[in-house]
Amino acid sequence: MVAIIMGSDSDLPVMQKAADILTELKVPFEMTIVSAHRTPERMFHFAKTARENGFRAIIAGAGGAAHLPGMVAAITPLPVIGVPVKSSNSIDGWDSILSILQMPEGVPVATVALNAARNAGILAAQIMGSSDPSILDRVAAYKKKLEEQVLEKARKLEG
Repeated sequence: MVAIIMGSDSDLPVMQKAADILTELKVPFEMTIVSAHRTPERMFHFAKTARENGFRAIIAGAGGAAHLPGMVAAITPLPVIGVPVKSSNSIDGWDSILSILQMPEGVPVATVALNAARNAGILAAQIMGSSDPSILDRVAAYKKKLEEQVLEKARKLEG
């Protein structure tokens, strides 16, 4: 199962895209709010117990200083995928991107593009699919569908 966490409900419009693609790919997930700054004990408990609670990957979205993905990655052995979110107090999203991207050696966070929660969901599905062939087959079918859509658009354009 994949966990989708975010620092605030204001991140939900972005993070919902991860939930949508995981639903489409039939990958089980749970979604909640865990703030690194406002609920640090909740964050610590979530990260410390994520593995025993059945999670195998975590998607963590955060804006501004965006400490949530890195702090969770510091606590759990599970793979963490960070989604930088352009929030209302953001510096064009760069603060979030760099806060998630620039992790110290030994504490990796896979980082997707600004507001790219859909890509985080796909990456989580690929991680899950590495040990579940049925999920990997659905990811492969999804990517084939993307290819077909591009080829159809090319045919229309080329006339």
